[in-house]
Amino acid sequence: MAIDQQALLRSLQTVTDPYTGQDFVSTKAIKHVQVQGDAVSFELELGYPARSQHAALQAALTAAAQTVPGVRHVNVQIRTNIVSHAVQRGVPLLPGVKNIVAVASGKGGVGKSTTTANLALALAAEGARVGILDADIYGPSQPTMLGISGRPESTDGKTMEPMRNHGVQVMSIGFLVEPDQAMVWRGPMATQALDQLLRQTHWQDLDYLLVDMPPGTGDIQLTLSQRVPITGAVIVTTPQDIALLDARKGIKMFEKVGVPILGVVENMAVHVCSNCGHVEHIFGADGGKKMAAEFGIDYLGALPLNLQIRLQADSGTPTVVADPQGEIAQLYQGVARQVALTVAAKAKDFSSKFPTIQISKDT
Repeated sequence: MAIDQQALLRSLQTVTDPYTGQDFVSTKAIKHVQVQGDAVSFELELGYPARSQHAALQAALTAAAQTVPGVRHVNVQIRTNIVSHAVQRGVPLLPGVKNIVAVASGKGGVGKSTTTANLALALAAEGARVGILDADIYGPSQPTMLGISGRPESTDGKTMEPMRNHGVQVMSIGFLVEPDQAMVWRGPMATQALDQLLRQTHWQDLDYLLVDMPPGTGDIQLTLSQRVPITGAVIVTTPQDIALLDARKGIKMFEKVGVPILGVVENMAVHVCSNCGHVEHIFGADGGKKMAAEFGIDYLGALPLNLQIRLQADSGTPTVVADPQGEIAQLYQGVARQVALTVAAKAKDFSSKFPTIQISKDT
């Protein structure tokens, strides 16, 4: 019996993406369908990293294909194709980096760096190539959080090789100065140093570069937002009113320079006593959720105020790698997945498709 390819596609259309709710046929994620005798093969192309879901998706698609008369053998290949997405108008993309995500807060002390490290590790765990730029010139913390020491090497005398740990590429001013050295620099000098860290690092085929932004909305933050090709920004805040006031300023800054907000992460949202299990909203309840609704942006999730998060970050093994199957790691993974899905849904960047036009005068 000849296998009806249209019937096969109709059957595969019953399988939907668990995260987007859309089927893979109408979104053209099913590619290279081949039928040979009683065997069918095809590819599923995902625009976001989801290695933990590959086995379940293969099983669901295989089961759907086998409901078609005549199909006995099914070969499903899943591949991830993360592409560059649109950034601010007139800002060229960075070589070796497809998408830059700024992780920002208007205020210090809300757990932005810890969130950045865990989101990067969560994306890497799902199969993405990820880097972190520690943009906090005055208070770099990523070397400690990611357990990296030493100085970056240069193979060509022009660029620095990123440092690595836990499968993530990292660059920070903390690798270039002594740990107890204070960076007594004025804004323009710090901004120039940061620009060099970004552009003179040999980033190697990154799907996502997460920029751990310094707190505030001053000169360094504004320059970064205007000159760095940012796909989108994640705002980290606590539910506390004072933190929310500054988070609003961060949102406004990104809006002014044309950087879309990918969503809000509410950190330190709740504390559960490790002895008695008492639940307490130390910094208030749902402040970040209400702010996200007010601005009409996505609420990516809430993370608890938890001793283990701090201990694991201080030890150089953040929660996502220290306890990958734990409840808190699952929360970080959920937030990272939402960020990747939101980026994947954005308009693609086609600047590389256009030829360079040169005008020459006839002699």
